[in-house]
Amino acid sequence: MKMMRKFIDIGANLTDAMYSGIYNGTKKHEPDLQQVLQRSWDAGLSKIVITGGNLEESIKALEICRSDDRLYATVGCHPTRCGEFEQNGQDPNNYLEKLSDLISQGKSKVVAVGECGLDYDRVQFCDKDVQKRYFELQLKLSEKFDLPLFLHCRNAADDLYSILSRYPNLKGVVHSFDGTEKEAKMFIDLGFYIGLNGCSLKTEENLKTVQSLPSDKILLETDCPWCEVRPSHAGYKLISKENQAVPSVKKEKWSPHHMVKSRNEPNNIRQVFDIVSTIKQVSADEFCEKIYQNTLDLFLFDNKSNLS
Repeated sequence: MKMMRKFIDIGANLTDAMYSGIYNGTKKHEPDLQQVLQRSWDAGLSKIVITGGNLEESIKALEICRSDDRLYATVGCHPTRCGEFEQNGQDPNNYLEKLSDLISQGKSKVVAVGECGLDYDRVQFCDKDVQKRYFELQLKLSEKFDLPLFLHCRNAADDLYSILSRYPNLKGVVHSFDGTEKEAKMFIDLGFYIGLNGCSLKTEENLKTVQSLPSDKILLETDCPWCEVRPSHAGYKLISKENQAVPSVKKEKWSPHHMVKSRNEPNNIRQVFDIVSTIKQVSADEFCEKIYQNTLDLFLFDNKSNLS
């Protein structure tokens, strides 16, 4: 009997309102996070890391992950939300202290500091100087708790590298990577992993970059409900027929037994794996085991619990 492959989704935005049936402020269907999770476990997910995008989301992520031993969380502030450090004229260290307290309280479930980093594609939400200031401030949390970083990087690789290179003892993953081969090598040379999802596999150039990555530095994610692999993406043709044919319905015709069209879910990590393993031209089973071990090596789940 063939053994089911095991996966860990290192980046799932399960606090998003879409999993409560709310789209752009309008309720379309019943909350269905439990059905989403069940599909994930059925698909071979053994663990899921819920992304914390700010203090509020980090609190919610921890609340969700306490409902299941297989769920974990990150705690941090996304670059486009770093204005929250100064909100209402508060001392930025107060916000940092709240993040620190949350990590302490949820230490059995918190596996990384983040999502933090730099995003120069959306400076209308937070300017570059503010992003850099409070990204670097959050590095104190990684040092204090000896936790890896869950990093965001959009059109900011040089500045992100410059900051990280000043902290030689840090570790982590540059998630949702869509940069160049040169940029990937910069981060790998610092000891960081590269996280791949649908946004990493859009173009032929993306696929060439993924092909160049060393297998021992690759992690997989969905970044759901975002970053699905779409038929227009260069990588889509490499998904197995079985994993292309997952049934979905429009949100207006929601069913608890179907995925929602255009809303990504953790179980779609199988699509990301199909593409990456095909590009790398390796034994799929061995490659799956390698990525699984990479993930355990970085996030040290076994230090959090006795789960396998």
